[in-house]
Amino acid sequence: MTEKFHEELEMLKNRVEEMGELAKDMLETSVKALREQDIALANSVIGKSIKIREMDHSIEEETLKLITLNQPMAGDMRMVATMLKIITYITRIGRYGNDIAKVAVDLSEEAHIGKLVSLPQMSGIVCSMIDDALLAFKMKDISYIADFQEREDTIDAMRYSIYREGISYMMENPKYITRCTQYILIARYLERCGDHAVKMAEKIHYMVTGEHVEIDYKSCCSVEGK
Repeated sequence: MTEKFHEELEMLKNRVEEMGELAKDMLETSVKALREQDIALANSVIGKSIKIREMDHSIEEETLKLITLNQPMAGDMRMVATMLKIITYITRIGRYGNDIAKVAVDLSEEAHIGKLVSLPQMSGIVCSMIDDALLAFKMKDISYIADFQEREDTIDAMRYSIYREGISYMMENPKYITRCTQYILIARYLERCGDHAVKMAEKIHYMVTGEHVEIDYKSCCSVEGK
């Protein structure tokens, strides 16, 4: 492979990292906007949805062009394939951030119930997973994703806890039904973002080691080979 190819590959890698940071920021900021009932902050997230779509399209186009012109092999090809995969997961995380921001606007007029039923804490864990997946990608170091099974289990448990707490509030007072339904929906969004971080981790593990793995939600192991 030529020096020019590796320069272009590194530039694409940097753009994927930038896109990942944007999506994570959208998710994190959307939950902050929800917590603080800040409409302007929520709208700032919504305004970034076009940018993340544009990045998805342009990175995909440049990556395919790189494959066509250079026909990379071995480790270089694994990196290219990983980039094509993880920009899809990154885009979906950004979309969920956008969706949560829209809910934040809708829920900006009334006081929160039960301190948002652990949604900010759940968001913190999910964003830490996205951060560590991006670090693993940047550093080519799978130690950052070694405990993803444990964190995934925690996210799942929090989602069900929020569901149960939301139902309890609805039964206590019917006027809470709309708001708690939205909380339950956001918990589902956050769980899906955690799932996307896990899929990123699986692809990055392949990029680094050449081995396909599955982070099995039924397993007590962090990363299990198939």
